[in-house]
Amino acid sequence: MSYQDTVHIPAINASETDRATFVGLVYQHVAAAVAAFVAFEAILFVTGIAGAMEDFFLGGGGGRWMLMLGLVMGIQWFASNAAADLLNPSRQYLGLFGSAFGQALIFAPFLSLVFGQEDGSATVAEAAVITLVGFAMLTGIGLFTRKDLSFLRPIVMWGMGLAMLAIFASLIFGAGLGTWFSVAMIGLSGAAILFQTQNVVKRYPIGSHVAAAIGLFSSLMTMFWYVLRLLMSRD
Repeated sequence: MSYQDTVHIPAINASETDRATFVGLVYQHVAAAVAAFVAFEAILFVTGIAGAMEDFFLGGGGGRWMLMLGLVMGIQWFASNAAADLLNPSRQYLGLFGSAFGQALIFAPFLSLVFGQEDGSATVAEAAVITLVGFAMLTGIGLFTRKDLSFLRPIVMWGMGLAMLAIFASLIFGAGLGTWFSVAMIGLSGAAILFQTQNVVKRYPIGSHVAAAIGLFSSLMTMFWYVLRLLMSRD
C-alpha cells in the first residue's frame, strides 16, 4: 500500500504496529524541532544577532515587540499550513523547521536578556529541565489515560485567545502581566499538551506526524517560555 493510500487512515484505526510507529515518529520530530531550535538559537547568538534583537525589541517599547509577535505568528501560520499538506513531505518539513526558526526568533531577545544576568545560564538550564520533565509527565498521562480529554480543547482555545489579548493590551498600555499570568500560561500550555497528545492517536491520520509534532512543539515552547519567565521573576 502506497504512502498516498495510508496517509489519511486515522492512527486509532491503524494496526497496533503502525500506530506505535506513528507515535514514535511524532516524538522524534518534536525532538528534531527542539534540536533545530537550539541550532538556530546558537547561530543567532554566535553572530551577535540575538544581542542586537534584545536592544531593538526589548528596548524600543511595546510597538516593536508587537511587530515581532506579528512576524512570528505569521511564520507559525505558514508552518502549520505547510505541515498539513500530507501529500507533500518536503513542504511538511519546511513547516517543521520554519516553526523552529520562528520560535528561535522570538526567544532570542529574551534569552539574551536572561544570559546577561547573574546565574542566567543556570536559570535557563533549570527551566529546560522543569519543562522537559513536565512535558514527559503530561505525555504519559495523555497517551495512557482512558479519560476523554476533548473537553480541554475549548478551554485551551479560549484561554490562548484571552492570553493574546492580555499580551497585546500589556504592550499597548505598558502594564506588567505579573507572576500569576505566567502560572496560568504554564497550566494552559500543559492542558494543550494533554489534549494534543491524546489527539495524536485519536484524531491525526497516519502520515501526519509532522503536523502533530508542530502542535506539540509549539505548546512545549510556550511552557518553556513561561517557566523561564516564572523563574526570572523569582530571581
